[in-house]
Amino acid sequence: MRKIGIGIVGGGYMGKAHAVAMSAVGAVFNTALRPHLEMVCATNPVSAEKYRAAYGFARATDSWEVLVNDPAVEAIVIASPQETHRAIAEAAFKLNKPVFCEKPLGASLDDSRAMVKAATGQISMTGFNYIRTPASQFARKLIADGVIGDITWFRGEHTEDFLADPSMPANWRTTGDANGTMGDLAPHMINAALALIGPIDRLIAEVETVHKSRPNGTVTNDDHAQMMCRFANGAMGQMYFSRVSHGRKMGYAYEVTGTKGAIRFDQEDQNAIWLYTADEPEATRGFRKILTGPAHPDYEPFCQGPGHGTGYQDQIIIEARDFLRAIEISTPVWPTFADGMAVNQIVAAALASSRNKAWIDVASI
Repeated sequence: MRKIGIGIVGGGYMGKAHAVAMSAVGAVFNTALRPHLEMVCATNPVSAEKYRAAYGFARATDSWEVLVNDPAVEAIVIASPQETHRAIAEAAFKLNKPVFCEKPLGASLDDSRAMVKAATGQISMTGFNYIRTPASQFARKLIADGVIGDITWFRGEHTEDFLADPSMPANWRTTGDANGTMGDLAPHMINAALALIGPIDRLIAEVETVHKSRPNGTVTNDDHAQMMCRFANGAMGQMYFSRVSHGRKMGYAYEVTGTKGAIRFDQEDQNAIWLYTADEPEATRGFRKILTGPAHPDYEPFCQGPGHGTGYQDQIIIEARDFLRAIEISTPVWPTFADGMAVNQIVAAALASSRNKAWIDVASI
């Protein structure tokens, strides 16, 4: 068991989540590497010091360059705006420091491709936390084990309503492709589709801004999008992404149909999946709710009581465990930067399809 100095760039929503995760992961999973919160970086000295004191970091800075180059910072978590991801990661990899980067991997496909190139031979990981719930891990295993047969169809959505009210003023979320629905929400469900079903060969998409103007400004990115796709294994798929879906708070949901059954999941009920197996007697055949418990992946370290449930922060702790494990064994752990880039490629293909109003081969992007 040894300490490892952690530097986190960004102290806001995700910066806090990762700081809490690094503080808790050793106790939850008994990791061989025990994180020490060495340094946090924010946009100005006042914010940096506030985060340092609140989260328990040893030091603070308003310069990511200082953080990356500090010898006591041995591994880096990037939880800052997308346009900063590439420069921070490239600088860290030059020093052979492992990097965990929140999705999306860079502000563009070109950024993510450059980051994958820089990560060659290094430990890299992209942050897709929702696929790590015990329920979704179990769903992934059921599919891989053939419990519902050959997959024929996938439906996924990531829907929220934080910008459903047209009277809400324009803000940082309403400008720039990386902050739109395709840059912000879509990557999570696309990642789920790739994890559960496999690569996507081709797609057609429509991307739209519902509320084109808001108090204080014009909206320059997308509010919602829909996509049809064909997976490499032959399965059909459809996905919908929205930040203007009234009533949806964490609408990360999917349904998978196979030749022997089906699976349903909704993140708003994240501690359960619904399983249908076609070989049940007709009188009792139907979807049954399975509550997660110690028999499911990564549940027992948090709680020994079935049905008691895990939460959002626990997903980030699981990510921290995987990142530390990758560093410990000097072997990349899914999802790597390459996996993050694959998601960005689908996003880019969907945007191109929407512009051209046509099916597009993902490999052409």
